[in-house]
Amino acid sequence: MVTPEPVDYNLLADEIAGWLRDRLAESGAERFVLGLSGGVDSATVCGLCVRAAGAEKVLGVIMPSNSDPIDAEHAALVAEEFDVETVRVDLTPATDALFAALPSPEHSSQERATLAVANVRPRLRMTTLYFLANARGGIVVGTGNKSEALIGYYTKYGDGGVDLLPILDLYKHEVRSVATAIGVPQAIITKSPSAGLWPGQTDEAEIGMSYDQLDAALSTLKRGTTELNHQELDSALIAKVERMHQNSAHKRVPIPAFQRGSPAAAAR
Repeated sequence: MVTPEPVDYNLLADEIAGWLRDRLAESGAERFVLGLSGGVDSATVCGLCVRAAGAEKVLGVIMPSNSDPIDAEHAALVAEEFDVETVRVDLTPATDALFAALPSPEHSSQERATLAVANVRPRLRMTTLYFLANARGGIVVGTGNKSEALIGYYTKYGDGGVDLLPILDLYKHEVRSVATAIGVPQAIITKSPSAGLWPGQTDEAEIGMSYDQLDAALSTLKRGTTELNHQELDSALIAKVERMHQNSAHKRVPIPAFQRGSPAAAAR
């Protein structure tokens, strides 16, 4: 088995910051705008944006929606640590009003109804971020990582609706390592990840495995081997991750669009 080369995560942070700096200059925008959830992904992206352009060019948006109050407290802690301006938008009234206006998903399966309800919050957050980005001359920075992207664990046109994705090529364990390198508070790095979709929700419980297991399974699938750092992986878990990857492929490709004169169109 080939042992991977050690990674200098401080250097990696500099490389990502340089990439962000270039994208900001290309866009002509005045600042980065991102949602601060109180989790390690958004905290890491916040710190990288500050490293790229300075705290004065970063706007963090805290968007509770019937959320655990500790999430907003942790988001504020991150903003204080990196000295960035924040805007707090309580989306609880808007969320409740939209749910009241929408038809009941009573004729859907329980799984589909839960998904339909859960996806409303990230889509309202996306709308809020773009409102502020438009108003403040900003560009929206996403916080999605590689582990979640490869299994489709994000909301299409919700947290997936962004302009830039600086940590999309980092597995979750790599995000934590970058977070440590750039000074994200330890309480944020070690907390249980949650998208705040409903009270008590945690990412790992919803995915059905720990992020360490997910990262190991994804690496195993990429390498085409069942061995990873002497860690035994359950074949059923690997198969589950592979199904999640296949079933979420539509989230990772451009929107299918009809093209006049294409061979498929001509064949009809």
